[in-house]
Amino acid sequence: MPLLYRLYVAFSMVLLPVASALSISKLRKAGVSPERARERLGHASAPRSEGTLIWFHAASVGESLSVLALITRIGALLPQAHFLITSGTPTSATLIARRMPPRCVHQFAPLDAPGPLKRFLTSWRPDAAVFVESELWPQMLRRTRATGAAMALVNARLSESSLQAWAKRPALAAYLLDVFDLILTQNDAMSDAMLRIQAPASRVVRGENLKSFAAPPPRNEVLIDDARSALGERSTWIAASTHAGEEEIVLAAHALLRERHPDLLLILVPRHPERGGEVARLIAAAGLGYTRRSTGALPADAVYLADTLGELGSWFALSQIVFLGGSLLPIGGHNPFEVAQSGATVLSGTHVFNFAETYEAIAQAGAARLVDGAQDLAAQVDTLLRDAKDRKTAVSAAEGFANAEAGKLDAIATQLITALRLA
Repeated sequence: MPLLYRLYVAFSMVLLPVASALSISKLRKAGVSPERARERLGHASAPRSEGTLIWFHAASVGESLSVLALITRIGALLPQAHFLITSGTPTSATLIARRMPPRCVHQFAPLDAPGPLKRFLTSWRPDAAVFVESELWPQMLRRTRATGAAMALVNARLSESSLQAWAKRPALAAYLLDVFDLILTQNDAMSDAMLRIQAPASRVVRGENLKSFAAPPPRNEVLIDDARSALGERSTWIAASTHAGEEEIVLAAHALLRERHPDLLLILVPRHPERGGEVARLIAAAGLGYTRRSTGALPADAVYLADTLGELGSWFALSQIVFLGGSLLPIGGHNPFEVAQSGATVLSGTHVFNFAETYEAIAQAGAARLVDGAQDLAAQVDTLLRDAKDRKTAVSAAEGFANAEAGKLDAIATQLITALRLA
């Protein structure tokens, strides 16, 4: 047992009172009930189902949603299995609840300290544990392994800074990565990187980016019908999952487009709905009229500000032209697969390094186009609006790409079932 690990355990015990108070306070401020907030201390708020339990742990919203399709597929192959998914944020909990696969329960992840982990593992007794992307909490990994559970790391992705940090601590890295029976990376480069930080070579396998297989976001058919009635014959395009600094570019593009298409509507969906007030001020500053979903209004002006959570699938149903944010600035991009599944073609900025392989493939298929700046974005949207044949070809390519990618999920599910000794 490396000295650094022993020191980490000691520090976690000292810091637990402060960490637990801050974590629970944050959840309570977000409207989480006291009972559910105590899950961070390892107190289960739901009973464990009898039989095989497979635990999936994912930190962020994107990571959480990326594994739901995989859980659904494994559930179909193992009809007697039950699933536990843990995450750390109220937003992830809300979205997971809306898309929960069968035989699945969500809990907030326990803090990485002896007490919370002991309570959590005693309550849930997972037969297998699957960790997603970069969630390498030292005690969580080692204490889970000590229970005898089989373990896998999927969609493995570490930042360059994280890789450098682990490279400076090879004994600790080897100690932690040794817990995994299988490490599925997002690409060949990450496979090589995992080997450099002491991952067991025989257990590292190049996989796929699970975010490419995310199930399509849920749709509200009543909302879709109401929005379509409000839109009438108006042409519409969508800018989804935009971040601070991107809305100005999108709004400038929309202003250019309205010179050629005076009745054109933009549905603007910020990545974080709590930025709705800020984005509304940007729209007004751009001289564009708008209505807001958060007030209950329907599309009625130049811009419809969709500042609510969990309704992206409904907005995707309203246009075949979708721009995905997080890409005009070096943020890394967002998942184009959901758009392709929804029957739309994808526009994106060039900063898509979090989905580099996916964008390369979807662009080669003719289902996505990369843009650079407001004028380029306006030009691409204008082309798709004016040329129905071009738009139809792009949408067909997107649907074909989505169908081809979905088949790869079966191979990953089977690989995990074998590695985790579940069949």
